[in-house]
Order: sequence, then C-alpha cells, then structure tokens
Amino acid sequence: MADADDLTQIVIERALSRRGQWAPGTRLDSWLMRIMKNAWIDETRSRGRRGRLFAAEEAGEHVADPLVARPADRDDAMAVEQAMARLPDDQRLAVVLVLVEGLSYAEAAEVLEIPPGTLTSRLVRGRMALMAELER
Repeated sequence: MADADDLTQIVIERALSRRGQWAPGTRLDSWLMRIMKNAWIDETRSRGRRGRLFAAEEAGEHVADPLVARPADRDDAMAVEQAMARLPDDQRLAVVLVLVEGLSYAEAAEVLEIPPGTLTSRLVRGRMALMAELER
C-alpha cells in the first residue's frame, strides 16, 4: 500500500511540474498513465540496483494485513507478489494494467505505446509465467 501511495505522489508531482507538456484536447488519463508507467519503471530499476525489490519475507511475518485476514490468504498474496516480481518488466506492466487496473487491451496498449498484438503476447506470456510459478 505504501508503494502505491509513493507512486501516486511521484505521478502527481511530475504531472504538476510538467503540466505545460500536456496538450489540451488530448487524453489526460493516457498522459498520466504514461507518467505512472515511467515512474514505476524508474522506481523498480532503482530498487533492483539497490538489491531490494521487496522486503525480506521475515520482515512481514508478524505484521497483520487488514485486507488479508487468514494466514493462508496472506501466504497466497505473498506468493503472487513474489511471482509478479520475477516477471520481466514488459510482462509485469501488461499484467498490472489489464488484470489489476482493469484497462482494456486497447487502453493498455495505448498507455504502453505498443501495438495491441504485442500487448496480447506479453499478457499471455505473463499469465503463463505466473501460473507456472504459482503451481510450484
């Protein structure tokens, strides 16, 4: 949750500081999503360089998550989070935009500035990789 709050803050700051770059008459949501995508990639790469994409599992063992009440649910959520972390950036972005954020394929392709077929391919590979990871 803190990561989402941080990302939101970064996006708002960048959008406000670069508001002159937005062209009136164009889609504001697409412009903001592009800022968010770039900020998220920057942050993920930065964390990777520091060698700490996520906190160690032990760091969260005794922390109660109000959204995940049962230990089994918490374990499942952690497994999904870890599997997502192992996806390549391009697949992770496709999965997040379509499956988590609920964007249509066309909207996600527009945000990522790629053809819809490329998005579909990345999404399929990402889903398959997640399923393989979670079946282990």
